Amino acid sequence: MVECSGVTPINERRRRRQIEVGNKLNVLMITIDSLRADHLGCYGYQHHTSPNIDQLASEGVLAERFLCSSIPTHPSYTTLYTGQHAIRHKIVAHAGKNVLAREAPFLSELFMDAGYNTCAADNLMRARLWFGRGYEYYIDSSIRRPLVVNVSCEDINARTIHWLRTHPDEPFFLFLHYWDPHYPFTPPPSYRHLFYDGANPTDPDNHTLDKWWEYPFGSIARDTWLRTPDGPITDPDYVMALYDQEIRYLDDHLPELLEALDVLGLTENTLVFLVADHGESMTEHGIFYEHHGLYDCVLHVPMIARLPGRIKEGTRLPQILQMHDVAPTILEAAGLPIPEEMDGHSFWPLLTGEGQVGGYKSVISLESSWQSKWSLRTDRYKFILSRVPDFYGNPLQELFDLAIDPQEEHNLAEEQPAIVSEMEAELEAWIAARLKEEIGTGPRHLSAAHQVLHNLLAGEL
Repeated sequence: MVECSGVTPINERRRRRQIEVGNKLNVLMITIDSLRADHLGCYGYQHHTSPNIDQLASEGVLAERFLCSSIPTHPSYTTLYTGQHAIRHKIVAHAGKNVLAREAPFLSELFMDAGYNTCAADNLMRARLWFGRGYEYYIDSSIRRPLVVNVSCEDINARTIHWLRTHPDEPFFLFLHYWDPHYPFTPPPSYRHLFYDGANPTDPDNHTLDKWWEYPFGSIARDTWLRTPDGPITDPDYVMALYDQEIRYLDDHLPELLEALDVLGLTENTLVFLVADHGESMTEHGIFYEHHGLYDCVLHVPMIARLPGRIKEGTRLPQILQMHDVAPTILEAAGLPIPEEMDGHSFWPLLTGEGQVGGYKSVISLESSWQSKWSLRTDRYKFILSRVPDFYGNPLQELFDLAIDPQEEHNLAEEQPAIVSEMEAELEAWIAARLKEEIGTGPRHLSAAHQVLHNLLAGEL
């Protein structure tokens, strides 16, 4: 390559301009919808689904026990943005009636107020306007697709990389929302040979999926994306392979984004933060290819962070961390103040190695979309409390010893009544205390926005 005499190389010019704007840390938030942690190689999965995500993890920090505090998409993303538990921000259901309070802190807005250029490649604002707060640029590639969930990683990358190229010299907060592993599982044809070892995916004598066909999303799947010339797919392992293929498809295109940072000279000053909003139940507990149920297949999601020179390569954090810790962590990384209204705690010192103490001894999660449930998890046990019976017939109380039963297959609630009683009392006391903080001591104090939480506590949802 020939350089013109007297012309400063482009990377040097960019470096100087970064110094001029204060050398603020850039933030690239990569969020992946419906990605369970245990289907990634870096979390021990046996299939080769994620070589590039695994590489990213090796270049930074991986949280081994990172858990959602609310599910599914709308509650979880609201928690990520606000740094608040759902019991505080009150978005407890997907597509529910509650609206996020205008005074609630919001991560992108805080970066915009700090002088950052803010951009989202997402489509959640179509459903709930607060997901657009704080963004000067909002790229919705799914508008070209019949379903918002059908937007591909290639669609998002093409527009996001172009945005990066046109704004390389401004400090940025860039938020990406990839949908590829989300139902329906329709990977490109070139991936359809991966991860399935079965003999006949349309075996008419295999009735494992018959129960799923009784539910709306199951019957839709049977008649559309699981329909083949040989009949409908009947093998659940084939459906899981489709899910894994979607992960590999996304993983294959992740380097395009990271290489763009390299080409633009941004890698060294950009915090890359990867997380999922929730996981996906394959068939566990009778829940087919959905993201409800407070089991680890849904609550346990990946969390990976990379920042060269600040985050030590190849670090794994054993502490229990939660989704509402993300916002305060990223704010501390950027040197921005953390609002007092945030419930989460920054684990930035754990990422940099400057601190060793952090995480939780116990965490509480909730869901109130398809099911009305709470969970309390400690280092060893998980207790799940259902306010009303779910339509799968699962017990109202479930207790799992995660030390010997990490797949949560053996309910010990009847065998260990003392542990159930103790954990239920702790859970109910936490809920009551938080509701008292938010809404006072009696139903007469409840506004319409708080009614859902009152109903959730009373078991009326």
